[in-house]
Amino acid sequence: MGLMLLGANAALSLIVGLFFLRSWRDTRDRFFLFFALAFAVEGLNRMALGLTDPAQEDEPYFYLVRLFSFLLILAAIVDKNRKKNSGRHGM
Repeated sequence: MGLMLLGANAALSLIVGLFFLRSWRDTRDRFFLFFALAFAVEGLNRMALGLTDPAQEDEPYFYLVRLFSFLLILAAIVDKNRKKNSGRHGM
């Protein structure tokens, strides 16, 4: 059951990444590109986790990859807000 849920999570993360990639293609906004990359990395991480031995699930590599995807999301939010606030010079 757990492996099935892990596979579903991986597949859905990759699908969400494709939706964000399509939004980036339409708008060319880096926000969507960062999110597409983050979800693709997370989907591949979940896929790799499902293909490894359950005894290796506690390895820090999986958590470092997950941290990288969360940092991509954080970078997207900071980048989007920085561009929005750069237009206000007097405030």
